[in-house]
Amino acid sequence: MKRLFVASLLVLAAFPAHAISRYNSTGMSCAQAHEHILREGAVILRYRSARHPDLPLYDRYVSSDRMCDIGHGTVIDTVPTRDNPRCVVLKCRDITLDRPFD
Repeated sequence: MKRLFVASLLVLAAFPAHAISRYNSTGMSCAQAHEHILREGAVILRYRSARHPDLPLYDRYVSSDRMCDIGHGTVIDTVPTRDNPRCVVLKCRDITLDRPFD
């Protein structure tokens, strides 16, 4: 039992924790948002809803489809930034939904 516990700890220690950074997109320029995404590979961008300002919105934005899970690919989306209300970014989406019925 003790060996199992020690082995479990070693396995957990071998996998580093990959925390994802969170940024307020309206506090940065579109270029800065792109810089964070490219440097980190994936970030969470938060912003307020244009229709309901009390509603915070957020999503995970990525640098390429390599940052997506298997069966997912990138799609174009936009987020508001300080200098651009429609800054173009990429996010992951299930691409199996795009296949026609077999």
